[in-house]
Amino acid sequence: MNPFSLQGHKALVTGANTGLGQAIALGLVRAGAEVVCAARRDCAQTLALIAEGGGTGSELRIDFADPMAARDLFAGAGYSILVNNAGIIRRADSLDFTEADWDDVIDVNLKALFFTCQAFAREAMAQGRAGKIVNIASLLSFQGGIRVPSYTASKHGVAGLTKLMANEWAARGINVNAIAPGYIETSNTEALRNDPDRSRAILERIPAGRWGRPEDIAGTAVYLCSEAAAYVHGAVLNVDGGWLAR
Repeated sequence: MNPFSLQGHKALVTGANTGLGQAIALGLVRAGAEVVCAARRDCAQTLALIAEGGGTGSELRIDFADPMAARDLFAGAGYSILVNNAGIIRRADSLDFTEADWDDVIDVNLKALFFTCQAFAREAMAQGRAGKIVNIASLLSFQGGIRVPSYTASKHGVAGLTKLMANEWAARGINVNAIAPGYIETSNTEALRNDPDRSRAILERIPAGRWGRPEDIAGTAVYLCSEAAAYVHGAVLNVDGGWLAR
């Protein structure tokens, strides 16, 4: 038996229309999973890539601006994998940061993540089924960053909740772990990559010498969703080109 195979599993990947979510969805499909791509925007491109590779995928429109959007999503649906990737970011100096930008980010990145995990775990336990949860954290789960106060708070929270849920659910058959991506070429980092000074400073700190690609995260997600990671609980794995080791 291949311990990395996801054959027979059904996964929900949030924010799967582009970037990290798209790459993770494709990685899970290649490992054998059926993947439901959840996002507030169209996932047609992701589904086309899944189909090209001969995989099985479908689309679910959902907006995590409503933190309880997934409360009824899992009942009877047969999911055994949940990847919480959906997230947003707002940038401004802390002195100028607004309450709206604080609440919007916390609602999507932290509150929605927790209640989506809760709904998934309740259904898995009710069915007596094992489950895998992978949350997308950040380097800013460990560091402070600048000009992104609500994002930093939310990602510190993701790391903490990942550990808390692992403590409560590990003995009940649910693995809860997180991935902390480094500086990856996605829409969230576009502003940084377009700033020559910031981009240069970031690259000089990365031992690998390059920005990460969404595909760099997919393999770690497959691992954490597989039986190869059966005894991994509450981990926050940084996939960052060596940034935190520097």
